[in-house]
Amino acid sequence: MQNLEKRIQMARGMENAEIVFKNAKVVDVFSNRIINADIAVADGVILGVGSYEGKKEIDLSYKFVCPSLIDSHVHIESSMVSPREFAKILLKNGVSTIIADPHEVANVLGIEGIRYLIDESKNLPVDIRIMLPSCVPATFFENSGAVLDFETLNKLKDDEKILGLGEMMNYVGVLNCDEAVLSKINGFKDKPIDGHAPGVLDKDLNAYCVAGIKTDHECSTIEEMNERISRGMVVQIRQGTSAKNAETLTKGINKNNIDNIVFCSDDKHPKDLLTKGSVNENIKIAIKNGVEPIDTIKIATINAAKCYGLKNKGAIAPGYEANFIIVDNLENFEIEKVFIKGNLAVDGDKLLIEFDDEDKKQSFGKLRVHDYDIDDFKIEMNSNFANVIGINPNELITEKLTEKVKVENGIFVADDTYQKLVVIERHKGIKSIGKGIIKGFGIKNGAIAQTIAHDSHNIMIIGKSDEDIYQAMHEIVNLNGGVVVIKNKKVLASLPLEIAGLMTNLSIEETNLKLEQILDAIYQNLGVNNYDLDPILTLGFMSLPVIPKLKLTDKGLFDVEKFEFIDINA
Repeated sequence: MQNLEKRIQMARGMENAEIVFKNAKVVDVFSNRIINADIAVADGVILGVGSYEGKKEIDLSYKFVCPSLIDSHVHIESSMVSPREFAKILLKNGVSTIIADPHEVANVLGIEGIRYLIDESKNLPVDIRIMLPSCVPATFFENSGAVLDFETLNKLKDDEKILGLGEMMNYVGVLNCDEAVLSKINGFKDKPIDGHAPGVLDKDLNAYCVAGIKTDHECSTIEEMNERISRGMVVQIRQGTSAKNAETLTKGINKNNIDNIVFCSDDKHPKDLLTKGSVNENIKIAIKNGVEPIDTIKIATINAAKCYGLKNKGAIAPGYEANFIIVDNLENFEIEKVFIKGNLAVDGDKLLIEFDDEDKKQSFGKLRVHDYDIDDFKIEMNSNFANVIGINPNELITEKLTEKVKVENGIFVADDTYQKLVVIERHKGIKSIGKGIIKGFGIKNGAIAQTIAHDSHNIMIIGKSDEDIYQAMHEIVNLNGGVVVIKNKKVLASLPLEIAGLMTNLSIEETNLKLEQILDAIYQNLGVNNYDLDPILTLGFMSLPVIPKLKLTDKGLFDVEKFEFIDINA
């Protein structure tokens, strides 16, 4: 009560505030205007916007002050670094709050993986909120490390970090009233539920909304976006590393639909986080496409806060958290300083907050892999025609191709056009291996193996020779997860991912350096010359059995449109 009374007195100007930021151009996200005023702060909370005197005063020289940003949907695991390292790069990009979905680590380690992210997100300057994964596994067409039913999720439901239920990828289960799916939806009906519904339209979309699902980040056209908005959904315009929708969708933002739009990054790799940023990249793209700067800031702040019921976030107004960013020019949106709870956290490219990193390094999630023979990697054919996965660069959607391939003595032989793709179960050590043929990757020799393979994150290997594929499997097991590049049975480059085979304790800069070495090895030594294709990202989505058209899991070749396994022989 005493603190509240003191804040009220400071807000009224009867007592000097702890800190006053003088001469600011405040971005008012409520009335879409710029206010020339001071900002009074105490105990990390904004007391008022107006004319104030402070015990400490900071002159902002009439630079623009915006609320710090909110990423409405992100998978921390895609950054390949720990939550603490992720928080550092977020701060540099003006992001103070994220809505994280630990879907990836949960598919590997179940509730233990979720608890890891919850525990690691505590006491950080970035507020990491969690949406509990709704689809672990995404489907039962692959072997995952865990199965999370409602009873298991309910154990975490009331944790202060938990906001609601994560992206409901199993839209087929929703539409067909799958009992397990509906039990989760009913169990979280009083909380936000995120969506994931590519291509769901018309009455199916109505049914998806009736289930209580609130958001969708899978829109790829303005028409799709507006259809969802007209049904009361909030569209999360995504700009990630693999899926990039902001360039198209921000052209459809207008005064009539802006209230139901937020920004997200979804999946972003270290290089993009370091060079392009987080949702501040979405802002820049929107401004370039003609959206008014204040509207873009509104989308990235107060809209996201309202969507997820985050009180006192996303605005510069009395009672709101004193988290804000300083920019010199709204048109360019280059961040100069970041303040967290009224304290300077980032100045230019310098992070001023200290992190106690040494005590936080972890390693867990042992790979368990069956003892395979090299002959297990052969693909038997009864003709020269095969069902082939066709890659579309920078798209998650693949093609289902019927192609004539090279076959000798009833065995598929890889060449410069068609390579071998293998997925190996790595959670329980059971003998489960999927084998397929892929076109469009362009690997001419060697092999690449990784434990980043959405959604169950089994071992994914692409290669030309069985010898290199076999060696790559052994090397990835020796690393206990990560990414490795092999040529002539020798390691050219690697990145250990000692946290569940998904994340490393390295800094994001060190991680990016190792990834650059991996990419150099792939481009220079494995013959891949398609620089528009990110090899690691591309491989990582080749096992995702909820995005069309043809994918490969450890159980076999999967036709997503038919929702069934098919034979490799066409």
